[in-house]
Amino acid sequence: MEIKWHVQHTQSVKQFLLASGISQRLYTKIKATGQRILINEQKSKPSDQVHIGDVVSVHLPAEPADQRVIVSHEPIVVCYEDDYWLAVNKPAGLATIPGPTNQTDTLLNRIKGYWQSQGLTDLVPHIITRLDFDTSGLVLIAKHQVAQSLLQPQIEHHQLRKFYLAVVAGGDLPQFGEIRAPIGKIDHQPRRAVIADGQAAWTSYWRLGGTAQLVAVKVQIHTGRTHQIRVHFSAMGHPLIGDQLYGGPLDQGITRQALHAYQLQFKDPFSQQLCTINAPIATDIQAILPKSLPIID
Repeated sequence: MEIKWHVQHTQSVKQFLLASGISQRLYTKIKATGQRILINEQKSKPSDQVHIGDVVSVHLPAEPADQRVIVSHEPIVVCYEDDYWLAVNKPAGLATIPGPTNQTDTLLNRIKGYWQSQGLTDLVPHIITRLDFDTSGLVLIAKHQVAQSLLQPQIEHHQLRKFYLAVVAGGDLPQFGEIRAPIGKIDHQPRRAVIADGQAAWTSYWRLGGTAQLVAVKVQIHTGRTHQIRVHFSAMGHPLIGDQLYGGPLDQGITRQALHAYQLQFKDPFSQQLCTINAPIATDIQAILPKSLPIID
């Protein structure tokens, strides 16, 4: 796999690569396996200088595939793909990664089959964002561990922005709100709850429209706790429509929690440009939305 960077500061090519997320171990492996390191498509030496505006490209050694991941040829819906990233619109009712009860048909299995069908047998999917089994929407995948590691600082500093559409119970929700409440496990239960000694969790929301029975909200999560949106809205007395686990109404025409990850934003560490990816709202959620709902952006 080839990775390219646009240079922002003058330094040696080796210093640039180490500062750009190439570990010393990987750098040594690149050199030992005879992989090319190019500056503006020209061969380089470790001591060569790179300057602002230069393009550095590296041919990375292939990652060993996880042979335990079984190939599934069930289709995926691709919302975005380039040399480094893949974003997929995951349907509800599909696990993101294999688990004890399903090793054969998860999103990860399908991505492996998708790449295999394109002859891309040397790519290993690295899941950046995960979704619950019954949550639909965008999942971001890095095509190499280097891409994943370069995005990690944005994840740790909450700069990878994730937006959801949720439909919640009750019409008395304010126009805007922030929920800062710690979330933790409940012993021997799949549910999470707001508890004093839980992990810090922060959710923002904007009311989009609704009725006396339900309200559509745009939601941004700044942390990534398990079931975060579901727990926070349930704790407010506005559980998600269809969310049986957290007490949501089950008579509104949807058979799972009404939650869809519709947008991701991050700064691409290779191009240094803002990348915004959108996914169409799932049809079962569209069916229960108020007809006067404004366009989501």
